[in-house]
Amino acid sequence: MSIIGTVQPNLRRRKINTQKMLVIFLFAVVPLFLLILFTYVPFVKMIQFSFHNMSYTKDKGFVGFDNYLRIFTKPEYVDAMLLSLYYMAGAVVQLALALFFASVLSLERLRGSGIYKAILFFPFLVNGIAIGYIFKYFYTHGFVLDTVLQTLGFPLERLPYWLRDQSVNNWSLVFTSVWKYCGQNMVLFIGAIASIDPTLYEAATIDGANRWQQFKAIILPGIKTVFMLNLILSITGSLSAFEPAYVVGSMGANGTATFFIKIHQMAHVSQKVGQACAMAMVLMALILLFTVLQRLFFRYVMKDSESTFNARANKAKALW
Repeated sequence: MSIIGTVQPNLRRRKINTQKMLVIFLFAVVPLFLLILFTYVPFVKMIQFSFHNMSYTKDKGFVGFDNYLRIFTKPEYVDAMLLSLYYMAGAVVQLALALFFASVLSLERLRGSGIYKAILFFPFLVNGIAIGYIFKYFYTHGFVLDTVLQTLGFPLERLPYWLRDQSVNNWSLVFTSVWKYCGQNMVLFIGAIASIDPTLYEAATIDGANRWQQFKAIILPGIKTVFMLNLILSITGSLSAFEPAYVVGSMGANGTATFFIKIHQMAHVSQKVGQACAMAMVLMALILLFTVLQRLFFRYVMKDSESTFNARANKAKALW
């Protein structure tokens, strides 16, 4: 009886473990299958299509690197890539504003700071297409912006066409992007600042450090990881900007067509799928390149000093 009584619990335990492993396998295999089917298989096919001259209905054959060479030799594609520089400049302003608001709302005890945070974060919650139409009317000649400027004393006939004049229209679209995404960066910065040990501010205040000195010595080193994340998100977003130029700029009219819009036009208007796939591969390569460069910059140029590294190590030991 004792042997049978020992074997039965072992068999029951083994059966339970087998069932657990089966459940884990089933829960893992379905998402993995969907990931492969809808992500990796299309990605491999996109690479394959980028070397072909093809549309949605006809494949005219293998063309080698002709699609890629066309991207770097046709001025319209090169100009579209250079438009990303406008959005990168806007990303720098966007991060600076987000960090400023996050620092002020975190360090200064402002009454109603939650309301300010909500107001600044609200644009990020609004649908990008809706924001596009709002700013399209905002920039229309003689409408909201021009009315405000006329009130300030600027004559209407001297004001530019904000969406037609190629000297200012891309900056107008960049402002739209900054207005929408500044709140997102601010919230991430606020979360990072909140994770900093408050005793560091108290010690710095006792030592006579002002807010600017606390910002440089405490906040910047403490939020480096989140700053790098925000920078990567902003730069990659600049390279793949779509909504402002498509909605506000009327599908990239008057020199506002970004590289992402060119991909859309090539794939869905001209139906040159092979060329569009090659452009998508170039865009992905640029995003990966900028991401790697940013990581290398933060690793080797913005690395912690020896004293900061030792302070972090001592704090980690104290926590353990």
